[in-house]
Amino acid sequence: MSKQYETVIGLEVHVELATRTKIFCSCSTEFGGAPNTHTCPVCTGMPGSLPVLNRQVVEYAAAVGLATNCTINQYCKFDRKNYFYPDNPQNYQISQLYEPICRNGYVEIDTPSGPKKIGIHEIHMEEDAGKLIHDEWEDCSLVDFNRSGVPLIEIVSEPDMRNADEVIAYLDKLRLIIQYLGASDCKLQEGSMRADVNLSVREAGSSKLGTRTEMKNLNSFKAIARAIEGERERQIELLEMGKAVVQETRRWDDNKEASHAMRSKEDAQDYRYFPEPDLPPVVISDEWLQEIRARQPELRSEKLIRYKKEFDIPDYDAQIITGSKKLADLFEATTAICKKPKKVSNWLMVETMHLMKEHGMEPEDLRFSPENLAALIDLTDAGTINSSVAKDVFEKVFLENVDPERYVDEHGLKMVSNEGELRSVIEQVMAANPQSVEDYRSGKEKAMGFLVGQTMRAMKGKANPAMVNQILKELL
Repeated sequence: MSKQYETVIGLEVHVELATRTKIFCSCSTEFGGAPNTHTCPVCTGMPGSLPVLNRQVVEYAAAVGLATNCTINQYCKFDRKNYFYPDNPQNYQISQLYEPICRNGYVEIDTPSGPKKIGIHEIHMEEDAGKLIHDEWEDCSLVDFNRSGVPLIEIVSEPDMRNADEVIAYLDKLRLIIQYLGASDCKLQEGSMRADVNLSVREAGSSKLGTRTEMKNLNSFKAIARAIEGERERQIELLEMGKAVVQETRRWDDNKEASHAMRSKEDAQDYRYFPEPDLPPVVISDEWLQEIRARQPELRSEKLIRYKKEFDIPDYDAQIITGSKKLADLFEATTAICKKPKKVSNWLMVETMHLMKEHGMEPEDLRFSPENLAALIDLTDAGTINSSVAKDVFEKVFLENVDPERYVDEHGLKMVSNEGELRSVIEQVMAANPQSVEDYRSGKEKAMGFLVGQTMRAMKGKANPAMVNQILKELL
């Protein structure tokens, strides 16, 4: 009988913080930009240049710590992690080893067997390295220091996850918390959230941890799930063959769906950490911590409870809307204007989602204002425009953020509810379609739909559908 194995997974998640400037200098952190244009003597490691800590980095790190139930270390320090790599201009990275800013937290995730707490060992602040670009044509490597010195927090979990689903649930929870705090946009594809997976396997029932490997280069949830499955199988195969798993860093290649060894895994002593001599310790006073705590926004879990009480929208709608801070803000702002939560929710869940999918957009890309969505809902409710015109107008609001009232006026889209005008158009439609009139009178209900359609067409979609139905029935 073959052995049963258990997978043990811990994550190191790097999050690029949404500050305007870098962690130790005033260079821009903006993504993109020509290579080496967001640089200065500090972030390119010039001799004699001195780092100065960006206060906002401390505030974001503490805010994430508070939202993930950590203890905030009010006296924390920076350390030097020494290593040589071409994209690391100083030959060391300023990080935190001995006294990180946050410790001993957790987030709760939902699993098929109920809620589960995933422990957070620590969160520390550090600077990012530059970026190497390998030029295949010229057969050389180029270095871009724009990213060098961009502020990061590293969130180190306990090895509490057992499969890819739990890992994705944990990452999703972290991503939403951090986005709600405004501390980062957490875009995996732009590298503002990166996860390294530490994974080992052991015989089921054993309490002793197996040898772990660390996997890098994971830039989507799908890649992370595939990498976990691939590495788990690779390690089990080695153990089944009586071979040892080597502690090493591996690089995941998503195209080949396989990983390969990059380097043997270093331990802390290999980096010769020592206290950073150029930066004093960070002292977070009680007052400062209280200020950060007072600014904490309402997070998703709290919003879900409030939406149920306050807005009476379906659970499914609330889950989707709160799944993005942008959508939640849009929903709340629009509802505050028009006081129609269910209708706002319907427009977001149906038409907005449909157009987002059609244009390949994320909620963060939405540009229309709550005022314009509220105005459109009011126009429809007041019977000024009918529902099919409302959809056409909404597409204009969605793409160009037009003022719906002005747009309806300028394009003459108001609903026609003038009985005399409608009656004369319907009589013309009936005269032009005697066969359909005959069909309806001989019991074919479908013919009615055809006549309504022809009337709407003649009225360029602006007729009041209820009145059209009423007059048609009367005339037939």
